[in-house]
Amino acid sequence: MPAHLDPRLLRGFVTVAEELHFTRAAVRLHVAQQALSRDVRRLERELGAELFVRTTRQVTLTPEGERLLPYARRVLRAQDELLAAFDQARPLLVDLNSPGLVTPRRVLHRARELAPGHELMARYESGLTGAAGELLAGRLDASFGRFAGLDPALRAGLDHQPVRYEPMAVVLPEDHRLAALEAVPLAELAGETVYAGAGNPRTPEWTGLARQLFEGRGIEIAPPAPLAVGEEEFQRIMARTRNPVLAVVGFPALPSMVSRPLVDPVPLSPVSLVWRRGLTHPAFDALRRAAARLAAEEGWLDKPAGGWVPAGDDVRMASRDCHDSVRGPHGTSACATFNA
Repeated sequence: MPAHLDPRLLRGFVTVAEELHFTRAAVRLHVAQQALSRDVRRLERELGAELFVRTTRQVTLTPEGERLLPYARRVLRAQDELLAAFDQARPLLVDLNSPGLVTPRRVLHRARELAPGHELMARYESGLTGAAGELLAGRLDASFGRFAGLDPALRAGLDHQPVRYEPMAVVLPEDHRLAALEAVPLAELAGETVYAGAGNPRTPEWTGLARQLFEGRGIEIAPPAPLAVGEEEFQRIMARTRNPVLAVVGFPALPSMVSRPLVDPVPLSPVSLVWRRGLTHPAFDALRRAAARLAAEEGWLDKPAGGWVPAGDDVRMASRDCHDSVRGPHGTSACATFNA
């Protein structure tokens, strides 16, 4: 037996044991598959035991691998706890996408109430795809957005907790033909060209949602516009193009524009709290509890009658393990998805 074991080798072993697939495990760990295979073979040599049976079709644990797994998990958990204990002064960095968006801001404010002794700092990465790279690199701790809309390679290194089915809206010039309506039926947008972030590399998950919503309804997605940074620039570009803008209810008001909820059906934007797998931080649990409690209290995970959500998103939002026992007046159980 070796005198010491490199925790990196144990982490690689545990990840392969959970995925039973070397390629998926390598994506989770952000390493090359060949490097992960070498680490597993090195661990087998150091322990003098075969840990996996590998065939062209599948990977399975050997009895020795089954015996090692609970020990390896305990070692890694202790290591994570130790690192977190010495990292308490670091703020938890939470991406709210854009200033003024209601759902992320409310979750962050509730988390600050639940963890008054810790610093939770807001960041603004504009979109979940843009934030995902920062999450995986460890430069950001958590974000919000449409998890199912991420590239699978990004999802592989992330976890998520469903937070809300957020009703969608359309932002219109105040003299637009639909601006006088209290709510805009989707059919009334037929023939319109609607801005949904096309061409923005930070928000393809939002453009993809719009594409599914507009399909078969005669609504076009506006071509890419110059990437506007800041509210003033965004307002200037939208005033020039005069395209309606796909948004969510509660989108910050803009001068000379009005926001109207969409109906018939009510399109819903699936919002999750998203973080990199293995994240440890003393304030992170408060953030998750805040999201779960608000979802329960406000009925955020109750879909309205006639609500529209892409099927793939609905599956990911529904397949979740309970995380918080709080139940709100709507009877909603607040839950989380792990290893989705």
